Amino acid sequence: MNDKYSFTKCAQYGHRLANRLCDQYFGPQPTATLDGPAVLKFTPIRQINLLVVRQLLVQWQAEMARLRSPYFNFEALPVQTALTQFMNILSRHISLSRSAFEPLLAQATTDTLGLVADPAGSFQRLLLGGPGPFTLAGLRDNLRYIDVDKSFYQDFIDNLPASSELSHESLTQRFELHHAANYKAHQPMQRLVGELSPLLPLTAADLLEDGPVSTAPTAAPLPEPSPVGAPAEAPASISAPSFVAAPATAAPPLPSQLAVPAEPRVPTPGPPFPARPLPNTEAPSVPLYEKLKASQPAAPPLAETLRATAAAPPLAERAGPKVETLREAISINQRFSFINELFNGENMEYHAAIQHLDSLPSADQARSYVTDNLSPRYDWSRKEEHVNKLLKLIERKFA
Repeated sequence: MNDKYSFTKCAQYGHRLANRLCDQYFGPQPTATLDGPAVLKFTPIRQINLLVVRQLLVQWQAEMARLRSPYFNFEALPVQTALTQFMNILSRHISLSRSAFEPLLAQATTDTLGLVADPAGSFQRLLLGGPGPFTLAGLRDNLRYIDVDKSFYQDFIDNLPASSELSHESLTQRFELHHAANYKAHQPMQRLVGELSPLLPLTAADLLEDGPVSTAPTAAPLPEPSPVGAPAEAPASISAPSFVAAPATAAPPLPSQLAVPAEPRVPTPGPPFPARPLPNTEAPSVPLYEKLKASQPAAPPLAETLRATAAAPPLAERAGPKVETLREAISINQRFSFINELFNGENMEYHAAIQHLDSLPSADQARSYVTDNLSPRYDWSRKEEHVNKLLKLIERKFA
């Protein structure tokens, strides 16, 4: 790839686009929040939405890692089971105000451009993400959040040796060789620019290191966002030319750090966004363990807790709690897993199947629909692990 793109210019465009889309969405409803399904369809470009979710999962895992103490065994199986259940419930209650969502959207847009502008850097940031050591299973798990040129990255991972651990240095060197040998098949920037430009004008030359400073004309007004409580539209395809606004949820009382301005923010006409370093727009966050400490009632004496625990069966042996609907019971991780493993990556077919299962009156009919209809249609003969997870959720729904 002979063109040299500027990651700084990609970041500047990401900031401008995030600001514009948030003005469009939050301007008429400044106290609105976004939940997980709304994030997944916020823009018509699937890659941007996926990378926002990836950032949320990184935060989700960091919060869980902070729940540690030198006084208690957090590695015990009952504790791990309870923590997993708690974090899955938490993942189904995403609530993003503008101040929290806009920097995530800006970074996701920047990383989307980076997948084409800087494949080697994107490989290290999005697929490696740390010092290692790395495994093939871990790399494939991170690949779930790549949509742009996925086959390019997939081919690299598929041709890695089946060793248990791989070093950062060896993976980086192998990827550079893979890129040098296959760059002609790599997605051209022009295609991605064509998908982004209807949202905010952009040309490939705007992103070149020695290219002109963008003087793109003012974009045509975006469609009005859906009113609060309006039904969501179906996710748009990657090449969709217009911004799809997701439904909002009523905003609960927010901490002062995440407060949204009381008045709608209206973009002021003027010259194009200047090329300057991006400000630090990350909203300060309160660690999850501090929120838990503040919201929990005073704990009973430790002796009483131990007596109650000794009399109760281990948490791992208890049946899962009853769930009202499968749609609400399935966490973000499970949803991605089911869509990719059971429904061949088809988001709409997954939602249709879950909606139908939720409408059935009995567990027998739901199990029959899974085994007699869905399993042969999608060839689930080798997907026992994922099918069993779905069946267990069905059992909990009809418990």
